[in-house]
Amino acid sequence: MSELSWHERLRQIHTRAVEKFRAGVRGAEKLFTVEETEFLNSIGHTAQEFYDFCEDAINYGEPDFCTALLIATVRREYFLVVQKGKWEKPLPTATLPSKEAAVEGIVWLPRLIEKARRKLRGQMDKDLMYGCAGDRRFFREHDIHPADFLRVVWAAGDNDAKIIQFVKSGGDLKIL
Repeated sequence: MSELSWHERLRQIHTRAVEKFRAGVRGAEKLFTVEETEFLNSIGHTAQEFYDFCEDAINYGEPDFCTALLIATVRREYFLVVQKGKWEKPLPTATLPSKEAAVEGIVWLPRLIEKARRKLRGQMDKDLMYGCAGDRRFFREHDIHPADFLRVVWAAGDNDAKIIQFVKSGGDLKIL
């Protein structure tokens, strides 16, 4: 497959997965074929992560495919450029900051920063979703797109102050 068409393959997989989910198919192992799972892995995604996007799109109306694609694009770039296509071991969800944790008065941000770092590195535990309902609420409240947040976390590296400044600015990428 051409590198120019990977996003079209992702759209096809998403469309089929949504149709299967609507038909009652549940579970990442049932929603995706072996070939689809291999493709997802080749762009830095697990079947479970993409299943979560499809499930939430049906159950809650978000994320839409464009949001899933933009998130997938950032992860794919990080996976291929920084990680050279090598996976890292998932980290347990229990090691995340709590949902109530705050930094500079911003609740959820410490957890979200760590989730974004894990998403970038492919270290998401199977029971964890970047872009879950809590994340989406945070992004709406702060007028930030989840893919932009991933890019900022990538650019900031270990500098949490830059990420905090970005959130406080309402997602103004020019401040970086």
